[in-house]
Amino acid sequence: MTDEPLCTMLSNELGGLFSCSPHRDYVRIRTPFWYPDGGVIDVYATKRDGRFIVTDLGESLGWLKQQSVSAKRTDKQNRLLQDVCLTLGVELFKGQLVMKSAAPKEFAHSVIKLGQAAVRVSDLWFTTRTRSVESVTDEVADYLQEQSIAADRAVKVPGRSGRSWSVDFQTHTPEQSAFVFVLTTGSRAGARRVTEHVVAGWHDLVPLRTSAQRTRFVSLFDDTQDVWAEDDFKLAESLSDIARWSRPDEFSAMLREAA
Repeated sequence: MTDEPLCTMLSNELGGLFSCSPHRDYVRIRTPFWYPDGGVIDVYATKRDGRFIVTDLGESLGWLKQQSVSAKRTDKQNRLLQDVCLTLGVELFKGQLVMKSAAPKEFAHSVIKLGQAAVRVSDLWFTTRTRSVESVTDEVADYLQEQSIAADRAVKVPGRSGRSWSVDFQTHTPEQSAFVFVLTTGSRAGARRVTEHVVAGWHDLVPLRTSAQRTRFVSLFDDTQDVWAEDDFKLAESLSDIARWSRPDEFSAMLREAA
């Protein structure tokens, strides 16, 4: 097989919006579609056993995985992924989006459909990573479950002032119990207010750190957005241990090790 037949077929059907180049055993097709971060979506085509095969070589799901610290897709993502494949007639094979067609006239249609499927898959990022406190704590909850760390969510804890604080998580491991506040905001202007609120909570709950059943305090900063100043970390560090959501392994190790 040479590159020219597939590229010529594509050019005749779709014009100049798609361009071709060799890529190992495939022809790389640069599409006019984009990932949410501005990256161009490429698909790959070949002809095998008389059938035209178009695939993304796993790039769409690879892109989606890079956007989350979680090692696995959530149940919600898997359901939506299956819906995308069913709607567009795309197969999911070993992490790749694949379309197969027997007739030459179906080839260009398959390229467009696969490009659309890649867009739809990448859009799953918006369903799971909206920048609200609720969505970030959802991610943390999923991660704790993956790590087999038992956790209660939105725990009401009375402070020494009589005020009841809603702590995002209380985790339980054989080594210790820990309270976790998740600090997240979309703006630099709001970052200090979030930090001061959490520090006020730690200050009110500080007797729990010195009680017979000592509880670790962890301030988990959502540092996937560059909104925090060094003073924010120092302020929270005065009363708690600091964890960063960009380093989930360090966070889970902190919850397991004795304080």
